[in-house]
Amino acid sequence: MFQLTCPGKTCVKNDVLSGLTVALALVPEAIAFAFVAGVQPLVGLYGAFMMGLITAVIGGRPGMISGATGAMAVVMVSLVAGHGVEYLFAAVVLTGLFQVGAGVLRLGKFIRLVPYPVMLGFVNGLAIVIFLAQLKQFEVPAAGGGSEWLSGDPLWIMLGLIGLTMAIIQLLPRLTVAVPASLAAIVTVTLLVIGLDLDTRTVQDVLRDMTGDPSATIAGGLPSFSIPAVPLSWETVEIILPYSLILAGVGLIESLLTLNLIDELTETRGRGNRECIGQGVANSVNGMFGGMGGCAMIGQSLININSGGRGRLSGMIAALSLLAFILFASDLIEIIPVAALVGVMFVVVLGTFEWASFRMFGKVPVSDTLISILVAAVTVVSDLAIAVIVGVIVSALVFAWEHAKQMGANAFVDENGTKVYELHGPLFFGSIHAFNRLFDPKNDPDEVVIDFYDSRVADHSGLEAIDGLAERYLRAGKTLHLKHLSEECRSLLDKAGDLVEVNLMEDPRYRVADDRLA
Repeated sequence: MFQLTCPGKTCVKNDVLSGLTVALALVPEAIAFAFVAGVQPLVGLYGAFMMGLITAVIGGRPGMISGATGAMAVVMVSLVAGHGVEYLFAAVVLTGLFQVGAGVLRLGKFIRLVPYPVMLGFVNGLAIVIFLAQLKQFEVPAAGGGSEWLSGDPLWIMLGLIGLTMAIIQLLPRLTVAVPASLAAIVTVTLLVIGLDLDTRTVQDVLRDMTGDPSATIAGGLPSFSIPAVPLSWETVEIILPYSLILAGVGLIESLLTLNLIDELTETRGRGNRECIGQGVANSVNGMFGGMGGCAMIGQSLININSGGRGRLSGMIAALSLLAFILFASDLIEIIPVAALVGVMFVVVLGTFEWASFRMFGKVPVSDTLISILVAAVTVVSDLAIAVIVGVIVSALVFAWEHAKQMGANAFVDENGTKVYELHGPLFFGSIHAFNRLFDPKNDPDEVVIDFYDSRVADHSGLEAIDGLAERYLRAGKTLHLKHLSEECRSLLDKAGDLVEVNLMEDPRYRVADDRLA
């Protein structure tokens, strides 16, 4: 399915060709996200170039593609509308500093807390988002303003070209893998449209429709260094700080989840903390060179992996090719049919969606299935980062609820007349109610022992529950003893000090008899 190793020259060739394929797909995406954020197309293109190059060089996941993304663009809209693009650049610089700090503090490891059902929902939701984003290419400006759906011959031509693109991508690898199928499909469809003079929308048409300028182009020069023109004041910090925190969080969540997905596909392992630093440096540089910033792009990353790109060279070629398009080849890029790029993205959608998830219905816990659906739905209607956060929170609550139901006890009176409660299950905030219902201080004998051999005190709520129970027995004139507490539990009780007043029984320490000493 995925080639994990290859000879040196083959790897270089694959990285170069796959990087060029990714660059072609990056152009309309970067332009579209620039308009989502309310900035000029070149701001999005510069952002995609700098994000892609820097993360490819110093990031933690070879083969992963970064650029301007919709997840971050939607956060930028109100900042640009309310304060202007220079405040966006300042916010992106601060975003990068937060992300570098996260990497230095090694916070990338917390992505491991994302459960598999959340990852499944994230991937499926993202596939749906990518699919829905392509439907915009089926809209054209209406005569009276607004937009309308393609119809008639233009619609059938576009559908035919999309189908041809997808067919080439699927069938060409059966004949040869010398050229990435996606690149071959784009070139073939473009030549076909030019040769047959087909009336279909091109990248130039999309750019013209977005800007309203018939002469609009992606041509430009090199990005230039410029400190964001904003006042150096606390008021500026108050304006950009909330946006920077949100952008940093959204960018890292999407990047680290994409990193995990690429790890699984390639059966290799990226470095999350290094990726945090790479994303941060790239965003800070963006703010200093007039780019809109961004994060990892799952769609383009999958195009790269499917096209054979594995090394850092693939990401570098994609970024440098994008810059070359801006500087020298804008005319060639603008004649590419939109249908070819849509076809490539439809193949990415089919490869991204976890179709096996349909077979899981009835075979996994209902809660896991519902969490996957919830995350996918929130991803579609809101935002990837919010969807993941919601999924993790719901998963944690389900986990707490299920473990709370495990609290129980075997109760008996021993030969000395002492009531013994042998607990099982964790004692934490979720199980306190079940814990308190186990005991009967009014009717229990004078001596009571709680045996924690099969239980653990997990948090402060558990300590408070023990303290409250001890007070109940104290008011009843009876003595409560705790037995077989783990070292962690004893440590918690020691730290609690006077907060918890109970009798700790000395647990026997067992040693192994060794006849070698005899």
